[in-house]
Amino acid sequence: MKMEPTRREFIKKTAVAGSVAFALPTIMPSSVFGANDRINAAVLGVNGRGKSHIKSFMVQDNVQITHLCDPDMPLLKKRQAEFKETYKKDVLLEQDVRKIIDNKDIDVISIAMPNHWHALATIWACQAGKDVYVEKPGSHNIWEGRKMVEAAHKYDRIVQHGVQLRSSPAINKAIDLMRNGYLGKVYMSRGLVFRWRPSIGDQGFSPVPEGLDYDLWTGPAGKRAFTKNLVHYNWHWAWDYGNGDVGNQGIHETDLCMWGLDVGLPTKITSMGGKFLWDDAKEVPEVLTSIYNYPEEGKIIQFEVRPWCTNTEDGATVGNIFYGEKGILVVDGYDKFKTYMGQDRTPGESGDDGQASGTGMDRGDGGTDGHFKNFIEAVRKRDRSVQNGPVETAHLASGLAHLGNIAYRLDRVLTFNPSSETFVNDPEADKMLKRNYRKGFEVPEIV
Repeated sequence: MKMEPTRREFIKKTAVAGSVAFALPTIMPSSVFGANDRINAAVLGVNGRGKSHIKSFMVQDNVQITHLCDPDMPLLKKRQAEFKETYKKDVLLEQDVRKIIDNKDIDVISIAMPNHWHALATIWACQAGKDVYVEKPGSHNIWEGRKMVEAAHKYDRIVQHGVQLRSSPAINKAIDLMRNGYLGKVYMSRGLVFRWRPSIGDQGFSPVPEGLDYDLWTGPAGKRAFTKNLVHYNWHWAWDYGNGDVGNQGIHETDLCMWGLDVGLPTKITSMGGKFLWDDAKEVPEVLTSIYNYPEEGKIIQFEVRPWCTNTEDGATVGNIFYGEKGILVVDGYDKFKTYMGQDRTPGESGDDGQASGTGMDRGDGGTDGHFKNFIEAVRKRDRSVQNGPVETAHLASGLAHLGNIAYRLDRVLTFNPSSETFVNDPEADKMLKRNYRKGFEVPEIV
């Protein structure tokens, strides 16, 4: 089968004759947008979270979605019809992400593609002078997450990570309380992902559906024979494309664990779990417990994935619990928290975005819409300091999940050097920090 052209080759073939020659990497001048200047956006990946991205862009002032992009043309046409009905506007369709990247009329992109595409699409966009909103996890592995950070800084781009709880006034209030000593020394955080993930069966191999460019869908990952269990959601449970639930829902909770404890990547990691419920095509564990130890800081993170049905933990099923010497703080979901103080668990401070009008904080409206609002503000100001979810959060929150998965897959305790972002005297583990990229879709060593 003929290999798809690389992006470099693609640019050469599509450059207009007589125009300035293209070369990669290209540093583009930063665009400056006034409050009344329209920002043109494209959404990459229009199933699942992509539908939310469309809505969140379209509620922003002076932002217009001009393009939708997905390898699945029937799905694209469906979204185009929905867009026309909802917004009374036309939107252009494109299957090939490279054409979106190289369209100079597009200012910003959002990435809701499968995880294995996140880093490469982000880096390409930075190289082309575009700003990026990228869904969680920011990366599929730790090495490419670092490359995303490098690209954002090298090309002076705004890269926002889709951890919308960072734009929640209530969650920001919780962080402020912990920073200001309300719980005393906060020594432990737990991340909870208790969600129902039913059997996906084993549908076996089948012909690629008409209208799906499966080669583009595969992108940087290893090419597999097509199975319906991959497109459009169950790729989360295959290691080539997804990262299990700790790298799916769990990125919100890994991010909050690290934010609340004010820590980076750990030095000791251990994980245990497995598949205990269904004999299906999932490759990732249904149950996973990971421990991340920070001995120098005197702090620890415990992270747990388990299927529903289950008990709650202080009322939370998806969220976080922080433990301090004076009490605990429980985050339930994305936008509310409670505290219980002392050994008698006396109710203390709390917050809920539904009751947040009196907080006096101007950190966004909470939820995905507010996180997009914060992204657009940073784009207009060309100022990363106003971002609630900068690219570093994409790297670190995703990196914590990746470390837990590596420890699970190797079935042993790992020692990690956060400074070099490599394991200590462990070549076998180091190999899992990076993947083998398919020709034409390589994440570059030098961005």
